[in-house]
Amino acid sequence: MKSMDTQEAQQAFEVLQQQAQAPWQLQESSLHTEWKFKNFLQAMAFMNAVAEEAERMNHHPEWSNVYNRVNVRLTTHDAGGLTALDFELAQAMDSLAITASQS
Repeated sequence: MKSMDTQEAQQAFEVLQQQAQAPWQLQESSLHTEWKFKNFLQAMAFMNAVAEEAERMNHHPEWSNVYNRVNVRLTTHDAGGLTALDFELAQAMDSLAITASQS
């Protein structure tokens, strides 16, 4: 899979900003955000749901968890930058975060 050029990534990012609730940031060749959940259990429910989706997509995030916070960085290492998979996973993560925060 080929990485997006700067213009393609910017256009995809603008669509993501319009549709997502998370405060995604475009930094160099990756997407970043942080979620803050009510507690550790919600954060873990979110991460487990994302793990299933990421495995289905065969596209895995770089992430970390501290108590109720989950930090995420998305990029496609094989392509050397952002691809459509990163934006697809970002959208899926946004939906899963909403679901997890309601549990």
